[in-house]
Amino acid sequence: MSNKIFDIIKSDLTALEGALQDAVKSPVETITEIGNHLIEAGGKRLRPAMFFLAAHCDDGYKRARVMPLGVALELIHMASLVHDDVLDSAATRRGVETANAKWGNQLAILAGDYLFAKAFALVAEQNYGSRVELQLSNLLTDLSAGELIQNKEIYKASCDTEEYFRRIAMKTANFLAISCQLGGDLAKRSEEEIQALYNYGYYVGMAFQLTDDLLDITGDTKTIGKPAGNDILQGIITLPTIRALEVSPDKDELMSIVTNPNMTNAMLERALELVRATDGVDFTKAKVDDYLSRAKANLPDSIPQEIRETYYMTADFISGREF
Repeated sequence: MSNKIFDIIKSDLTALEGALQDAVKSPVETITEIGNHLIEAGGKRLRPAMFFLAAHCDDGYKRARVMPLGVALELIHMASLVHDDVLDSAATRRGVETANAKWGNQLAILAGDYLFAKAFALVAEQNYGSRVELQLSNLLTDLSAGELIQNKEIYKASCDTEEYFRRIAMKTANFLAISCQLGGDLAKRSEEEIQALYNYGYYVGMAFQLTDDLLDITGDTKTIGKPAGNDILQGIITLPTIRALEVSPDKDELMSIVTNPNMTNAMLERALELVRATDGVDFTKAKVDDYLSRAKANLPDSIPQEIRETYYMTADFISGREF
């Protein structure tokens, strides 16, 4: 994310990096190594950023109170990516070698488990209350369920858009929604404001995942940090491809490629060519714009103006992001 967008929480995000490094320190050297590798690989830190923004709605904002939950959110995200990379046999993420490629699947999975456990330990130490713990538990169950839904559909080329949207809600949108909700909780905002922040995060999360799926079709390895068409190669069918399978004059050829677990690079390039030849990209962009409009419409007027403006800028960034 652009640093300028998050000027208001710049010091929080700087402090987050140090707190993450402290969180991954372990007597087991390999865990510390893997944790630092994941932190140094970077990332948008979007989930803690959304959380910090909402938490700043409290005039009595106290970073020491808020930071452990921000760290926990990013640790959960990091752990889920580690597990995703193992399931996808991914070699790179953000242009950096994945933990499973560097240390093997077994150590990567165990390190991911450690990060999940550490996140919940940080939360338990702060006594945030059962509501926060329940929200994080729901988040984790949704992440797991979303991955299971995706995994059972690989190379099946289901064109069920309802299931597709349910999957991306569980894997991405609910995470951003809960991040905003938790910040509103800690800021002691009204239930109406907290629900509105949740809705904003949900719609932004849907748009964010859709742009991710678009970039997989339209981007390149240098820009997005992983091979273009990686979703198709892994048998994961996203909205641009679903649309292409509905409208392409070559839909049968496309179907035969995306359902082939032994797909070659030449076949992948042909699949990308077929998807790009349809209105699948524009169709998906229209969905992104719709979700972002809904996100902005849900922002309550009662939260501080600078927070609202930053959330607006975040939505605008997602609309035009290229990485």
